[in-house]
Amino acid sequence: MADLITVDDPDDPRLRDYTGLTDVELRRRREPAEGLFIAEGEKVIRRARHAGYEMRSMLLSAKWVDLMRDVIDEVPAPVYAVSPELAERVTGYHVHRGALASMQRKPLPTADELLATTFDAAVTGPRRIAVFEDIVDHANLGAAFRNAAALGIDAVLLTPRCADPFYRRSVKVSMGGVFQVPWTRLESWPKDVGVLRSAGFTLAALCLSERAITLDELAARKDERLALVFGTEGAGLAPGTLAAVDEHVRIPMDAGVDSLNVAAASAVAFYATRPGAA
Repeated sequence: MADLITVDDPDDPRLRDYTGLTDVELRRRREPAEGLFIAEGEKVIRRARHAGYEMRSMLLSAKWVDLMRDVIDEVPAPVYAVSPELAERVTGYHVHRGALASMQRKPLPTADELLATTFDAAVTGPRRIAVFEDIVDHANLGAAFRNAAALGIDAVLLTPRCADPFYRRSVKVSMGGVFQVPWTRLESWPKDVGVLRSAGFTLAALCLSERAITLDELAARKDERLALVFGTEGAGLAPGTLAAVDEHVRIPMDAGVDSLNVAAASAVAFYATRPGAA
């Protein structure tokens, strides 16, 4: 059972995990280095625990203590009860959902280890994966993870410069989807295209290209192992990536629109290529 501790000093060192949550650069440095991430809101906290992440502590406003009582009774981590005003002073913003948890990260597998994971009793290794190249917007990345979780993507691979999916905003937008889909970070991209190809994947890049086939054409092929590759906001995929993949794929557009937001494009592509799609 956790200890419920009332705190009324915003400078209390026990609240250090929660300080300056709106300082993106600070949190991007601190959280991976210290092996932590912040889960916000009851549903996200519960999903993180269900996924096996260890809780370091919780920060709750008074009205959330009863709602989170079962969690408080189950975990050994300290629970800090604070006023909404103090929570805002510590975190830097109004904590609308009244519940924060500091969680311990798990070591990431290598890409080879992730691709060798058994996802179902009959099939070794994932059948559809997503590769996100240099996506720097945390909300876009969180939305893409939510799409991946909802539409049956087996794993996600991130290039080295991609945003942190465990940054608070990514976790929040994903509604905990970042805990549901196995993921890791590639070491060298696009060099690591070879890792995917050696694992039997066809690599299909979503892009605007004269050689692009349509998404419907790709889906109709029903590749046994398919890696869908998405580029960064604005610039899209790097020339080296476009040269290295097997296929260029476009989503046909109407009304003079040339492309979709990367999160929206991922949802369309994941749905179109899902197992059993017509």
